[in-house]
Amino acid sequence: MCNSGTVIKLLSDDNQGSRHQRFILKLSSGQTLLVAHNIDLAPRINLIEKGGFIKFCGEYESNAKGGVVHWTHHDPNNRHVGGWLEYNGKKYE
Repeated sequence: MCNSGTVIKLLSDDNQGSRHQRFILKLSSGQTLLVAHNIDLAPRINLIEKGGFIKFCGEYESNAKGGVVHWTHHDPNNRHVGGWLEYNGKKYE
């Protein structure tokens, strides 16, 4: 899934297993998504702010709260299509 949205909530990092930076985006359709960005495999977005605009590509999984997007980075084992995040003109992959 590739799309874009506005950051509506910043969450604490998930440090269980692989570390993930987490935040919630609202798409133009009104759908909300949890983004789980693996910061062991890709750079962290350090200056991310609520209200910021993010473009993304990653693997989407539906859930009752709108869904989650992960694999927003390269796959070192080449089993998933590489994804990315783009924030303030910089790509994180």
